[in-house]
Amino acid sequence: MARKNYSEEFRRQAVDLYETTPGATVRGIAADLGVVRGTLRQWLAVYGTGKKTAADGSRARSPLTARTSPGEAPDRDESPQERITRLEAENAALRAEKSKLVTEREILQKAAKYFAGGDDLVSRFQFVADHQHAFEVKRLCQLVEVCRSSFYAWQDAGPARAARAARDAELAERIRDLHEDDNTIGAPRVTAELNDGTPTGERVNHKRVARVMREHGIRGYRRRRRVVTTVPEPADQKVPDLLKRDFTADEPNCRYVGDITYLPLADGSNLYLATVIDCYSRRLVGWSIANHMRTELIGDALTDAAATRGSLAGAIFHSDHGSQYTSRDFASLCYTLGVTQSMGAVGTSADNSLAESFNATAKREVLQDENVWPDEITCRRELFRWLTRYNTKRRHSWCGYRSPVDYENDNAAMLRPAA
Repeated sequence: MARKNYSEEFRRQAVDLYETTPGATVRGIAADLGVVRGTLRQWLAVYGTGKKTAADGSRARSPLTARTSPGEAPDRDESPQERITRLEAENAALRAEKSKLVTEREILQKAAKYFAGGDDLVSRFQFVADHQHAFEVKRLCQLVEVCRSSFYAWQDAGPARAARAARDAELAERIRDLHEDDNTIGAPRVTAELNDGTPTGERVNHKRVARVMREHGIRGYRRRRRVVTTVPEPADQKVPDLLKRDFTADEPNCRYVGDITYLPLADGSNLYLATVIDCYSRRLVGWSIANHMRTELIGDALTDAAATRGSLAGAIFHSDHGSQYTSRDFASLCYTLGVTQSMGAVGTSADNSLAESFNATAKREVLQDENVWPDEITCRRELFRWLTRYNTKRRHSWCGYRSPVDYENDNAAMLRPAA
C-alpha cells in the first residue's frame, strides 16, 4: 500500500530521479516509488524544472537545487497553461498542509485531558484507542509519540487486562473484608491472612497485594507521633546493659523488655501503660494501665507477666533508665521474682527500641486519626481489646506473620521457668 505522507525531501528526490533517469516514464518511476502517477505529476509540477535527461545522457539541472519551492516562480519561461498547472498544484499542496495542521491541532486539543494527571504511556495508548475511528491511527501515534506496533500490542492485550482487573477487584473485596475486622493491617499482614491455609499454587504474592491496596485506596495505619516518658533519676541505682540491643532469644521466658507510654485523654489528663514483652515471640506477657507513673504501675505489669508464665525466675528484664525502673522498690520486686535487671544508656531510645516500637504501634493502631481518647473508660476498653488481640490475632513480621501465641505453639516451645 502506498504511503500517504511524504517529506519534501522525498518529493524532490522523486522528481530528480524522474528527470535524471534517461528514458524514464512517469508510470515507471511512480511504480518504482510506490506512488500513484497523479501524485508524481503533482510533484513534477511543483518541483520540476521542465527538463528531462535525453537518451544521449545529457543532463538538466537537478530539482534538488532548483529554486522551485511553493510560492516561488521557476527560473525559466512558463507558458500560461504551465503557470496555471503549477499554481493549482501549489494551491492543492497548501490546502492539504492546512488540513493536516487543522487535524493535528484538533487531535492535540482532545489529547490534553488525557495527560492532565501525568503523561504516561498507558494514557497515550488509551487516547489513540478512543479516537482511532475518527482519525488515522498512524497520525495519532505520530502526534503522541508512540509506535503503532506498541499500540496494537497494547490493544490486543485488552482482554487480558480486563481479566486481571476483574481478579484484582475480587482480591480488593477480600482485602476490604479483612480491613473491616482490623483496619490497621498493611500489605504484609494482609498477605499472611490471605495465604493462611491456602494451597501453594493458589497463594497471592505480597507485591500484588500491595499494588491492589494502593490502586483501591486501602491502607493500614502509620505512626503519627511519639512522646518520651523516660525521666531518669540520677540518685538511683546503676544497672548494666545485658542485651546490647540484641532483642532475640532462643526460647521463651528468658529475655523480656518493658517500657511506659502515656495515653492522652480529651480532658487533658493521661493514663499510662506499662508493658512486659518476651523477646522470643514478641508476646505481651504482662501489662498494666493506671492514671499515674509510680513504681507500682511497672510492678503490676511485671507481676502480671509472672502470673502468665508461671515464673520468671532466671529471666532478664530490660528497660530504660526511667526513675520507676531504677527505684529500690522495683529492684526488690525483681529480686523476689528471680529476675535480673538490664538497662540501656540514658537518652538512647535504640537501646530499648523493641518496647518503644510496641508502644508506638499500639497507639497508632488504636487512636488512628484521633489525637486523644474521649474518656478513661473508652481508653481502657479499646486498649484492652487491642492488647488481647495482639497476642492471639495480630500477625507479627518477627513471627513469620503469625500471632505471638501461634508462633510459640507452632514451635512447640515449652513455657518453662528460665534457668
